[in-house]
Amino acid sequence: MRCAPEIAGDSHVPHPLRQAVKGVLVLAALLLAGPPCTDGFPLDGYPYTGIARLEGYRLVQEGRVRGARLTSGARLNMQEVDLRLLEQRELALPEQDPRFSDQVRRFLGSDAKRYGLAILDLTDLGHPRYAEHRGTTGSSPGSIGKLIVALGVFQALADIYPMDMEARRMVLKTSMITADQFIVKDSHDVPLWNGQTRRLTYRPLKRGDRASLWTYLDWMLSASSNAAASMVIKHLMLLVHYGAAYPVTDAEAAVFFRETPRSELSRLLKRVLQDPLSRNGMDVSQLRQGGFFTWKGKRLVPGTNSYAHPRALVQFLLYLEQGKVVDIFSSREIKRLLYMTQRRIRYASHPALSDAAVYFKSGSLYRCREEADFTCEKYHGNVENRMNSVAIVESPARGRQLHYLVVVMSNVLRENSAVAHQTLAMRVHRLIEAYHRQKKSAPEASPAAPVGR
Repeated sequence: MRCAPEIAGDSHVPHPLRQAVKGVLVLAALLLAGPPCTDGFPLDGYPYTGIARLEGYRLVQEGRVRGARLTSGARLNMQEVDLRLLEQRELALPEQDPRFSDQVRRFLGSDAKRYGLAILDLTDLGHPRYAEHRGTTGSSPGSIGKLIVALGVFQALADIYPMDMEARRMVLKTSMITADQFIVKDSHDVPLWNGQTRRLTYRPLKRGDRASLWTYLDWMLSASSNAAASMVIKHLMLLVHYGAAYPVTDAEAAVFFRETPRSELSRLLKRVLQDPLSRNGMDVSQLRQGGFFTWKGKRLVPGTNSYAHPRALVQFLLYLEQGKVVDIFSSREIKRLLYMTQRRIRYASHPALSDAAVYFKSGSLYRCREEADFTCEKYHGNVENRMNSVAIVESPARGRQLHYLVVVMSNVLRENSAVAHQTLAMRVHRLIEAYHRQKKSAPEASPAAPVGR
């Protein structure tokens, strides 16, 4: 079933941005605050974004539509979801704290060599603590690479409308995307809200599905839809190529991709995904997304490989909290897109985090081969069993007594990696919680300053 408010419109209608905000400079800030069934963005964000499923989820919480109620940590509104380090923009990643690192490493046991992690505890901004284990050992980021796609979109909007935040918002809210061959093939469900029948449904994207750029970003990050991600990358290329003339009609976009040599398309793809990383202080040898997320997208526009390691990813999260991922507007909107407002999974799913606000992205890849006494199951691969998680945790959501950033990358074979990450989340949370409880009760017993990595 299609979502009436989201899958509608006509790409041939002139873009309202050109009439409504052309030449306008917005000098004041906008509203301050800011994988299957794992949805982001505060639920009061529908009027601001036009992401229709937010309205459906909001009505569920009010008991007016059937559905699951949220935990307390998922109930922040847009003004409460904000960047927490705007007054600490010069804060750099600290040197590794040996004791903190050793405590976390013990949680990994004999599987430690198959993990990489980075944890930045920002609870006490006067004394931030950093733990790392195999922090520069990387691999493919999987779906975490969708953060880089979001960065590309917001960088392109900032380049076109450097002082006009309302213009950027209107491009996100009113530019329409029609799913086409680039979505082939993906099985991730996305949430669809039908305002007429007042029903939420879930299914993979189909060719012809139409929704706004902001909705596709939401599907890409919240539902982790590879189809949505590939459509966003396609439109990121169009956005960079056409600039202020974006959006263009579906017919014009088709001509561009059909008539532009594949070598030129590949160069444009590399530029739109990798240049924003360098421009925002990140090293593309440590963090990059190489191309599309679908088989067909990769065939149509060849890319390169993707790569990430924990230290680079935690640095990205730190920049996000500081408002340094493009700018404050962009960082805030990306953080809102990562705010979890539905069923939590993997690292974010442990009950220890129920009252916490969690800003989360994860990705997984598992492969199996025949093996005696072994049954291949989801997240249990015996050839490859990768699980990557990044999270910003504010606990409790409204009190923020704890604030920390986490990156976990693992490849533990034959083990349920989703459960392993969930268990690790609880242990990390309890460790940080106990440290600050003890520190508060006995401040004179603060540990010695950390030494180098």
